[in-house]
Amino acid sequence: MFMTVIVVVIALFIGLFANRFIRSRSRGDDEDSGYSLSDLMSPLETLAVLLLAFVLVVAAESFDSAESAAQAEADAVDNLYEVASFAPDPQKQQLQASIVCYVRAIKASEWPIMTGGDISPVADSWTDGFTRTFAGLTERPYFEPLVEADQERSSARRERLAQAQPSVPAYVYWFMAVVLGVTIIGFAFALPRRNNVFHIITLGVLTLLFAVSLTLIQDIDRPFTGTVHVDSEELTITQQHITALYTGSYSPASLPCDQQGRPK
Repeated sequence: MFMTVIVVVIALFIGLFANRFIRSRSRGDDEDSGYSLSDLMSPLETLAVLLLAFVLVVAAESFDSAESAAQAEADAVDNLYEVASFAPDPQKQQLQASIVCYVRAIKASEWPIMTGGDISPVADSWTDGFTRTFAGLTERPYFEPLVEADQERSSARRERLAQAQPSVPAYVYWFMAVVLGVTIIGFAFALPRRNNVFHIITLGVLTLLFAVSLTLIQDIDRPFTGTVHVDSEELTITQQHITALYTGSYSPASLPCDQQGRPK
């Protein structure tokens, strides 16, 4: 994030330096008139604006998708717990206990590491428990709804993990940053060398807007860790809900995990 701001600011100073020293040596005309670069700058301006708009839309859509995926996973876990209530004992309690432990493990151990592309082996151990419990259900009326509900949970989890990764490739982001930097250099180089206070202020504001836009893109393209981020509130609500349901039916001590979802 700071590297982005540094690149944009450096571009501004390079342009001003070129305007002050290089241009003054290469031209002998009126110093109050700006050097016209319209033939070169117009397509560059268009490219910069289009790139910025495109990447901003992609990052915003990725953020919305991440938010939807987190909500979908919380709903799917809650639904799986409800469907498990129709299973016969002892599978019913086994499943519901495993679901409570699963959501604890997701929140405590997978949420902090998923931006690095990692998944929680603790959460995976509880999903393996789902499969073993399903295998013990010989009656299809119980088996099929549980498998469907678990598939919804698994799909929502995969989507959340996918959305945790940046949607804008690094080379696209830095290409855009370079284009914006070159655009700023061009603007600065074309400034009139005298009576240019208003021009410099305007260019400074434009540079600030470019820097803020790049920083915002980089932030929302990491939807679970940025300053503006998707939190685990929905998953927390689901965890509290199904834990209350479980402890209302069974002894809390019968849960096979601790508060972080780790097996006892």
